[in-house]
Amino acid sequence: MVRERIEDLLSIKKGYFIIFFLIAIDLLSKSIAAEYLDFGQAVPLIPILDLLLVFNSGIAFSVFDFNNALFSFGLSLIGLLIVAYLHSLYKDEESLINRFSLILIISGALGNILDRFTDGVVTDFLFFHIGNTSFFIFNFADAFISIGAALFFLTEFKKFLQNRSQ
Repeated sequence: MVRERIEDLLSIKKGYFIIFFLIAIDLLSKSIAAEYLDFGQAVPLIPILDLLLVFNSGIAFSVFDFNNALFSFGLSLIGLLIVAYLHSLYKDEESLINRFSLILIISGALGNILDRFTDGVVTDFLFFHIGNTSFFIFNFADAFISIGAALFFLTEFKKFLQNRSQ
C-alpha cells in the first residue's frame, strides 16, 4: 500500500508538478532574500547557518564567478543541455529513488538557470559556517542539486556493490 502510494506520487506527470513546486519555492525564497536582506550583512539564524545575501555569476560554490554576462549566458545554455539530458534519464528511470533524485537535480538546475536569466547572477543567501570557519553560501536550488546528486550516487554505488558481489 505504501509503496504503491509512493509510486503514484513519483509518477512522471506528478514529478513535473513536484519540479514546478520546488522551482517555485526556490525562486520565491530568492525573491524574499533579495527584498528583505541587505547585501553582505549576515543575519544569524542558527549557530551554523546565517542569512547572507550575495550574488554569484558562476556555478556551485562560486566556481567560474567571473562576473561576465556572456560567460553567464553560456553557463545557462550548458545548464539547459544538462537538464534536457537529465529529463531524458528521468523519463526512462524505473527506480523510484533515482527518479526522486533526478527531480531534485532538475528542480535545482532550473531554479538557478531561471534566476540567472534575469540579470546574469544567481542569488545565494544561506551561509553555512562553523564558528569562524566559512564553508559556502548557497540557496535552495543548490541544496536540491546536492541532495539529489548524493542520493543518486549512493543508490548507484549500492547497485554497483550488489552487482559486484554476485
